[in-house]
Amino acid sequence: MEPPGGRRTSTGSVERVISALRKHYGSPGRRAGGDPLDHLIGTILSQNTSDANTDRAYRALRERFPTWEQVRDATDAEVAQAIRSGGLAEQKAPRIRRILQILTAERGRPDLGFLSDMATEEAREWLQTLPGVGPKTASCVLLFALGRDVFPVDTHVERIAKRLGLVPANTAPEGVQHALEALTPEGGCLEGHLLLIGHGRALCRARSPLCQQCPVSAMCAFHARSESPAALGAEAEVGHTEPDSP
Repeated sequence: MEPPGGRRTSTGSVERVISALRKHYGSPGRRAGGDPLDHLIGTILSQNTSDANTDRAYRALRERFPTWEQVRDATDAEVAQAIRSGGLAEQKAPRIRRILQILTAERGRPDLGFLSDMATEEAREWLQTLPGVGPKTASCVLLFALGRDVFPVDTHVERIAKRLGLVPANTAPEGVQHALEALTPEGGCLEGHLLLIGHGRALCRARSPLCQQCPVSAMCAFHARSESPAALGAEAEVGHTEPDSP
């Protein structure tokens, strides 16, 4: 699939970026696996907050309600209280409960195991029918729980892809996702996603990027233009995820 606005790179150049980041940071070493519903709820909790807050809110939710049926049958206020540390609790609580109710109504119980039998695009489209689940959240579930070769796009990934010139600067997040999935070598999306996020946190920051320390600066269109970091003030960065459309 060609990126919106025309192909600006190649699979080989994306592979070189991943290889350079791996050499600099080491392999992330994370493998896919786990319960897809656990991943979905965790990803919803992660929207617009930090990893630490997400983990805290998820632990508190499971301690207060050990089963997803109990979360489903609680009140919005009770769930919101449990996940308060994650932020936006009043928005996330009803979404989580509504997802669990939908699964129960359609599948008999809160479970996403049936996604394993779906083709990747079918599963992604189905997930996006759920409240609060957009392309990034759906792709996170597919990548991390089911091992599908998809490329979730958060603020770090979008920023780096555009700075490197992998996609045009005006590409929407979903377009970035499609482009990276088309251009990343087969089986490389998990490692590529994790390396780009790590690079965004460590060096390729929204404000004051550390270009002189960057292992891919020689491949970077942003660095080649010698733009002033002061011009980055309009680039937003919140936690490790970007909110999906409700």
